[in-house]
Amino acid sequence: MFILSNQAARRVFLDRHALSETPQGPANGGALLDLIERLGFVQLDSINTVARAHDMILFSRRPRYRPKALKRLYEHDRGLFEHWTHDAAIVPLKFYPYWHLRRERDAARLREKWSEWRREGFEAKFQPVLDQIRDHGPCCSGDVGEGEKRGSGGWWDWHPSKTALEYLWRSGALQVVRREGFQKYYDLTERVLDRTTQGNAPDTEESIDWCCREALDRLGSATHGELAAFWDHISPAEAKAWCTAALDQGRIIQVGITGVDGSVRPAFAWPNLPDDPALHIAPTSRLRVLSPFDPALRDRKRAERLFGFAYRIEIFVPEPKRTYGYYVFPLMEGDRLVGRIDMKAFRNEDTLRVRALWPEHKVRWGKRRQAALEVELERVKRLAGVTQTAFDDNWLRTPV
Repeated sequence: MFILSNQAARRVFLDRHALSETPQGPANGGALLDLIERLGFVQLDSINTVARAHDMILFSRRPRYRPKALKRLYEHDRGLFEHWTHDAAIVPLKFYPYWHLRRERDAARLREKWSEWRREGFEAKFQPVLDQIRDHGPCCSGDVGEGEKRGSGGWWDWHPSKTALEYLWRSGALQVVRREGFQKYYDLTERVLDRTTQGNAPDTEESIDWCCREALDRLGSATHGELAAFWDHISPAEAKAWCTAALDQGRIIQVGITGVDGSVRPAFAWPNLPDDPALHIAPTSRLRVLSPFDPALRDRKRAERLFGFAYRIEIFVPEPKRTYGYYVFPLMEGDRLVGRIDMKAFRNEDTLRVRALWPEHKVRWGKRRQAALEVELERVKRLAGVTQTAFDDNWLRTPV
């Protein structure tokens, strides 16, 4: 069995996540679409302490990126569509047919689940919602359900027509066509997508094969559970069956992945992995800020095994119990995660304020790293829309 050292495993992983090369190059139109295709999808998130997660993900790889380029690609050029992987995401439109299985399974799963714990009556709103959109054009949740009781606005307390909108989107009758202030606007799928895109639906076996192949392309090596979790369309059992068959056919090989602690974990890879050029190319040494939802960190356990970086988002942790902060950004340098930074753009003050920075254990935060951080923050400021940087008193903390 081919064994990858920890360094080699990091190099392959970072290469697949577009974090190995120097962050540079065009970041709009076809170039931006190519980047998103390389990643597979980009997770959407509304929190905007510095910039939204999807913008940070793209910016960290292409510093010339600006949010208007994604908006144009998504809303005007229709190069992307929005649906779910493990969470809400924007996905290249060329992958749309392979969401058929997800839409089909969501239709059955959500109908049962939401009937139990959402307000009653959402199924009766399907046709009225569709009729309203057909007659009046794209709408948001605030435009439907006149007279229905509005709740707290939380995820658990949608009014019935809002639930109907989400269900019709997740099951395929509607598409999200734009966002305004992060509010989704929905239109009829038949008006948004051409018939070829809508009708070109692969069967279950073909969808499972696509999910596993495309996930393995983007991970470099993976267990069957990691393959299933990448798109979150198929079950671990389906991915395991695919791996067994592909291994028997010689389509994939077993490899050993060495963790930061020296332990070796079995995984699967393409047969050409031992000859992959990425094994021998050191990633760029440039320090950069990553989103907490960066695809390289989405699998927290894998990040800890490969990099020794234990990360937890603390948005929902009460402030007195937080180890770090509400929304803390990981810092990457070369093939290492060297720290985490708590910062926020105060746009009314035109300032990016650094509240705290924790180097990782055994990472020395000297003048060289500080200079590299300040250069990176100059770039981040442009994305955040501010012109000044400020460091709070006692911002440099002791590793936790």
